[in-house]
Amino acid sequence: MRDAHPQQSPTHKNGFLYQLVWMSTGAIALMALIMLLGVWRSGQQFWLDLQALWRPTETAPQVDVRSVALRQIQGVSELSTTVFAMEAIVPTHQNRELAGFVVGTTKLLYIAYGEVRAGVDLGQLQPQDVVINGDIIQIRLPPPRILDAKIDVTRSQVYDYDRGLLGLGPDVAPNLQTLAEQQALKKIVATACQEGVLQKASDRTQQVVSQLLRTTGYSQVVITTQPPLPAACAAT
Repeated sequence: MRDAHPQQSPTHKNGFLYQLVWMSTGAIALMALIMLLGVWRSGQQFWLDLQALWRPTETAPQVDVRSVALRQIQGVSELSTTVFAMEAIVPTHQNRELAGFVVGTTKLLYIAYGEVRAGVDLGQLQPQDVVINGDIIQIRLPPPRILDAKIDVTRSQVYDYDRGLLGLGPDVAPNLQTLAEQQALKKIVATACQEGVLQKASDRTQQVVSQLLRTTGYSQVVITTQPPLPAACAAT
């Protein structure tokens, strides 16, 4: 008995696949032809549109006004310092003992010239210390402090050096001079603080920063200061 549904031959299957591939290739070629025709008809505009599609765009420039003002203020740190200078006369001495008895004393009298530089470190300003509202700017300054304190050895001198009777005192001139310089520096810093060097530095900084900001177009400038820290008058 023969099969009512005879199987298709391999040749018939291959022919069908060939036709399917040929039709797909023809469709792709037709689409490519249509695209090329569109490019040809649009001419240069097509390439301009294509270039515009891949051209990077640039947004409008933006300026952080607060950061600009902050950098301007930080640039005047050296202009807002106050220098206090003075001379201090410091006597020092050291004994030489033998069996618990002083057999000689060395004395040194030192005249020290020192300078104390006080100011407000505007480099410590933080963004939250600057508030801008239209043409009104508010600045909160850091507290004033001693920026530098030193003895000018070129202008200082040992005024007197005495090892006592028969020179029995110890020969300790370098040690006594170093001790005198340290004590003189402490005395100069303390005197500078008593004379209000920190307050003067704060007032000067307030004035300089206010003048600077008024030249930048702000109609109202509000500068607030802070009191010095408790350890601000420690010798550095």
